[in-house]
Amino acid sequence: MLGQILSALLPAIITIMLGYFAAWHHDFSQDEVPTLNRMVMTYALPLALFVGVFGAGRADLLSSVPLLIFLLAAIVGTYIFVLLVAVFLFRHPPGLSALRALMASGPSTAFVGVPVLGYLYGATANIPIAVGSIIVVIFLLPATLVLLELDAARGQQALAGADGASTAPPHRVDIPGTIMKSLKQPIVWLPSAGVVMVLLGVDLPQVVDQSLSLLGHSSSGVALFASGIILAGYKVKFSVPVLSLVFIKNVLQPAVVCLGMLALGFQNPILGQTVVTTALPAVALVVMLAVQFRTAIPEAASALLISTFGSLLTISLFIWLVG
Repeated sequence: MLGQILSALLPAIITIMLGYFAAWHHDFSQDEVPTLNRMVMTYALPLALFVGVFGAGRADLLSSVPLLIFLLAAIVGTYIFVLLVAVFLFRHPPGLSALRALMASGPSTAFVGVPVLGYLYGATANIPIAVGSIIVVIFLLPATLVLLELDAARGQQALAGADGASTAPPHRVDIPGTIMKSLKQPIVWLPSAGVVMVLLGVDLPQVVDQSLSLLGHSSSGVALFASGIILAGYKVKFSVPVLSLVFIKNVLQPAVVCLGMLALGFQNPILGQTVVTTALPAVALVVMLAVQFRTAIPEAASALLISTFGSLLTISLFIWLVG
């Protein structure tokens, strides 16, 4: 079991550390992270998931409906819970609350999930990776963007009022446009198209599979390397909000999923795939959004760093529990 855990997690940790060292050695800078991330999220990972869905097969897709339901309930449910607590109990601004909700709920399926789940579950790992990524992009990302933009609009209006320009028209947030923009991302529609094609019985020719896989195989390595560069750019800040969010993401969310599935009688591989997916560390997207909107940057970076390296222990625990 120890060898299995190390084999699943060590490559991811080493790749992150290589990215951290590259940034520390000034071979890469924070300015290059968006380019690496855009390559992964727009080309490499969508292609990897598209091909991987075909590798999983129609029978595995149909048997993964419980996984879809539990992941959707766990990820979206955690997001809504943290968002409501932050807004109504602690009276935090909606944008900051949404960013914290994303820290506590969104698993890093695109970054850490590929090597970890891929090693543990083989071709069928592409299903939870695709499902987790699609849930984050369809549900969590639009909600977070809308609330962050609302905060930014309020800030602009307050500044305009302070400058005596209160007659300026209010900035409106395009909610339908934000949602449609998320749906048009390749990380959403390409794996979804693959699922539909598999369910319809369409086969992917081997030459197409090999051609698309060449770039797709680079997704996890580049994504983890970019995570290391991100982590190197910020100092760790231990605070009650940071530690609370990391605890919810790394421990509470997968523990609730594990107990719920065991109570309903689910077993491996569906149990392990679902629990380990929710046990993945926080999605690196939180830091990129924090930087873009200049909101809680040290907090987001600290949560990502602690969640990522803390997951070496917590994922190991859950792999052992469901193994």
